[in-house]
Amino acid sequence: MKKANPKGSSSYTKRNGKPRKELAKLINEGLAEAGILNSDPKGSPKVIYKYASNETIFANPGGASITLGLDRPDSRGSGYGARGLVGLQDKSIGSSRIDLVVGRLASANDGDGVRPGTYVDNNFQGDAARIYISQKTDVDLNFGLAAGSIGSPGLAPPDSLPNPDLTKKSPRSAIALKADGLRFIAREGIKLITRTDGFNSQGGSIESIAGVDIIAGNDDSDLQPMVKGKNLLEAFRRVVAHIDDLNGIVDSLLAHQTTFNEQLANHFHFSPFWGIATTPSPAAANAGIKTGIDHFSQTKRSLSLQKANLANFRLTYLEQAGDKYINSRYNNSN
Repeated sequence: MKKANPKGSSSYTKRNGKPRKELAKLINEGLAEAGILNSDPKGSPKVIYKYASNETIFANPGGASITLGLDRPDSRGSGYGARGLVGLQDKSIGSSRIDLVVGRLASANDGDGVRPGTYVDNNFQGDAARIYISQKTDVDLNFGLAAGSIGSPGLAPPDSLPNPDLTKKSPRSAIALKADGLRFIAREGIKLITRTDGFNSQGGSIESIAGVDIIAGNDDSDLQPMVKGKNLLEAFRRVVAHIDDLNGIVDSLLAHQTTFNEQLANHFHFSPFWGIATTPSPAAANAGIKTGIDHFSQTKRSLSLQKANLANFRLTYLEQAGDKYINSRYNNSN
């Protein structure tokens, strides 16, 4: 079983310029047993990664690699790894990373990739898929992500280091997953939980609670808060109850107005001649009869129909047994 490394030798890995035969052997055996190191697929394009002296690399010629090193989003001069933050070797906060990559620059040349033998750096846009784990990095800046409501530590990184204040405030530890498609599959359940601790990985105090942003198209210009299902349900029920009460008010008004209209349509006056009653107004009588028919056939009928629609709305959307119940039966958010 072979272990690919920058020098092309299967006998050692290189870390800080020193051979680590025994470590390489043990890691290789473990990776091979897990099926990570494979024989070279015929016809696979071979790219050459521009490794740094502080990196240990396990790869196969087919383009899959695991790199242990320091924060490096692009070239050897990028990231916090290039700024001398080497963890145990000095008193600075470390920037260790594990970078799992397949298909370096696979998207180049309309998906044909680069020519065999091309030297490449990390490319968070062009590499096919990766899991990037870093102790200290500017994750949103490196991957070109919108800040959203949570914000982006490191989006405006310091111009020069060392600067103790900015070093502590700006970068964070991060795990980033990127590919054409991501699927999170659990046989039991999935939880997205924020602020479990009072301090972040850089020793900074966490003063506020950051939530979860779901940003489609990497565009946060119209980012809006999620609703709480139970509160929304209660609000809708109260609105429906108010509309139902309004229906009753209009129905009561209709009954009173109908009684008044009947009296108005049949009213008469007393003549000044010996107090003889006059005949009702033919125009008022005809209008009264027509209005009474319209109230019964249209307004009263519409009120009854609207009341039935409200009841159906309740059953369909606001009751758990409804076909279109507005709350998820499985997923929750605070």
